[in-house]
Amino acid sequence: MPARSSPPAPALPDAAVSALRCSVCGEPVTLRDRALRCERGHTFDLARQGYVNLLHAKVPKGTADTTEMVAARDAFLRGGFYEPLARTLADTAGRTAEAARTTDTNADQRRGRLVVDAGAGTGYYLAHVLDALPDATGLALDVSAPALRRAARAHPRLGAAVWNLWWPWPVATGVADLIVNVFAPRNVEEFRRVLVPNGVLLVAVPGPDHLRELAESLGLLDVDADKSERLEDTLSDGFALVERTRVAGQVVLTPDNVRDVVLMGPNAHHLHRGGLGDRLAAVTEPMTVTTSFTVAAYARRG
Repeated sequence: MPARSSPPAPALPDAAVSALRCSVCGEPVTLRDRALRCERGHTFDLARQGYVNLLHAKVPKGTADTTEMVAARDAFLRGGFYEPLARTLADTAGRTAEAARTTDTNADQRRGRLVVDAGAGTGYYLAHVLDALPDATGLALDVSAPALRRAARAHPRLGAAVWNLWWPWPVATGVADLIVNVFAPRNVEEFRRVLVPNGVLLVAVPGPDHLRELAESLGLLDVDADKSERLEDTLSDGFALVERTRVAGQVVLTPDNVRDVVLMGPNAHHLHRGGLGDRLAAVTEPMTVTTSFTVAAYARRG
């Protein structure tokens, strides 16, 4: 019996390569022999999983999601507990893209072509958005290489690049029709620079009751009750609110689900403080837990 051939290694889609810039000199890059290269000779090899690491400095400890955090996130998201949020993001992306087509005379040539997910993690949400935008290509940016190993394979129209979102992005100006930002750092200057005029920014933040039962019983880090208000203030100069959607419900989590949802987020960096790790290990029964999110769409002004 002949040996089964291995699936081809994923590569960056052409639209993602065209949008990227050399993180050293800012020049355009091309993809040759599974490496991004600029005319000045800077080279960035594609990893076996298909993503590219554009960083040229170490990431401070505790900044990026670890391999263990990414594994917990992947397991939890595959359970479908945040599927309502993913569907809301996809539906909102589809509506805003359709609205743009009816008002933008250049939409047929441009609208919906590139979606940048700023803080993409494993690519779970970006994959849902791309399913709602069949003509779009996705570019996942995240500081965690372990996360992007999974993101690079999350969707056939998705490319992934490791980058620190607080720094100027290695992305060309005015190339993204949509930026998605889910529970991730918000670099408003780069949002404005990278979006096309009248492009859309789609932001998801946790609601004040999100995982309330776990926070109370385990002593988790508090959800910032003023996060939505501060988001409005931060975006007020360059963006106009288009729509806002609340997504809330309750899910039943097994003890393993509880551990995954805690270990996939910032609490994972604090397991040894105050006995959190011991309290988490002591969970032996299913728990009914509240999920709460706000999804807001903003149009880039001018």
